[in-house]
Amino acid sequence: MPHIELEAHLPGITGLLEYRKDTGEPIRVLTQIILRGPSTLTEAERELLATVVSHGNQCKFCTTAHAATVDLLLGESETSERVKADIATAPVSEKMKALLTIAALTGKSGRLVTPEVIAKAKAEGATDLEIHDTVLLPPCLACITAMWMGWPPLCPRIAAISPCLPAAWLTMVTAVCHRDMII
Repeated sequence: MPHIELEAHLPGITGLLEYRKDTGEPIRVLTQIILRGPSTLTEAERELLATVVSHGNQCKFCTTAHAATVDLLLGESETSERVKADIATAPVSEKMKALLTIAALTGKSGRLVTPEVIAKAKAEGATDLEIHDTVLLPPCLACITAMWMGWPPLCPRIAAISPCLPAAWLTMVTAVCHRDMII
């Protein structure tokens, strides 16, 4: 039995963020700045970073959503699958491999991001802003993941949402990509 009622028409984390708008809004704004705001990284590259972080967080909902967004933006699914499997052999630039590594390490612990890891990213052409946003994304997503993964036992409606519903995923991802929806 749910302890609180969420709006039935808002799937996943969106319902939780909407429940208390004063706390949900800053999380939404920060996420949108990192994933959709001005950047020298493409939206697909930033969604790849989010895919790696969500995959490391073991959140199937978030991993599926971010990977589906990458797939739609790139028009193929090989890149997101290979990045999840092995960053080192993924079909992305060396700069992206370095940033993906930073994102994956930061998702585990910021202490794992050594000066050598940063130097590698800079040597591959990563800017300070790209590194900043890459390091900021994992804790932002960890907050959202903690909300998401902590709530399914309390709200069966959220627990019922499944990546096994491709039409629902495609609708959500298409809306995000066309800026008709933000999380």
